[in-house]
Amino acid sequence: MKYQIEKNTVQETLMLPLYARNLCTELFPQYFRDHNASRLMEKVAYDFGPMEARSKKTLNVFGALEVAMRQTDLAEEVKLYLKDLPRAAVVNLGCGLDNTGRECDNGQCLIYNLDLPDVIEVRNALLPAGEREENIACDLNNLKWMDRIDARHGVIFFAAGVFYYFKTEQVKIILKSAAERFKGGRMVFDACGPLGVKMMLKTWIKQAGIKDVGAYLSVRDAQELSCEKPVIKVSSRGYMRGYCRLVKT
Repeated sequence: MKYQIEKNTVQETLMLPLYARNLCTELFPQYFRDHNASRLMEKVAYDFGPMEARSKKTLNVFGALEVAMRQTDLAEEVKLYLKDLPRAAVVNLGCGLDNTGRECDNGQCLIYNLDLPDVIEVRNALLPAGEREENIACDLNNLKWMDRIDARHGVIFFAAGVFYYFKTEQVKIILKSAAERFKGGRMVFDACGPLGVKMMLKTWIKQAGIKDVGAYLSVRDAQELSCEKPVIKVSSRGYMRGYCRLVKT
């Protein structure tokens, strides 16, 4: 029996990146291999027809590439961190149906997947927690979730396409709280400027017919998020060219 995804819900927003990762696996298998996405699409009762109809348009393909690319980029950061701290906690903030934690699993790290209760309900049905893994239902703005993270051996947080739905001050509070509590930890997430946020709303969100979903965070310069107390050091890399070459020579 397939899991029913209701229209115009938080659960529906999971379908956008899921379809994008599957599309890029089909179109660009030399760069992306998220076969888990195809398997999950078969397990949900949801009409992917409108996305399929638009999937040949250049703008939509580029949007899908951005989704797939950010997962690749974030995975690279997680793997790099685990090289130095192999027993660290890997924390997926706003996990949706993303499987990056398991893809980076080195057999020693702890994996935490955090999202809203109705999203974790879907995840528990389709991606139940495995060994050294925990799915946590929570509101990221309620910082009590930090009590659940075992960071004795290090911690890296990552958020894919999540903070766009937060106000800038909310993101800063999460960053500062994590910096105060988890010394030596790292947080990786994607962000773009105001124009990029507008483009996202006009393409994927609007075309999917999802209503009542707003985007708030936009960052012109990554240093806007840095501060001295607590110490938050910020660096940034490009979405499409910062980690791997998209054209093979």
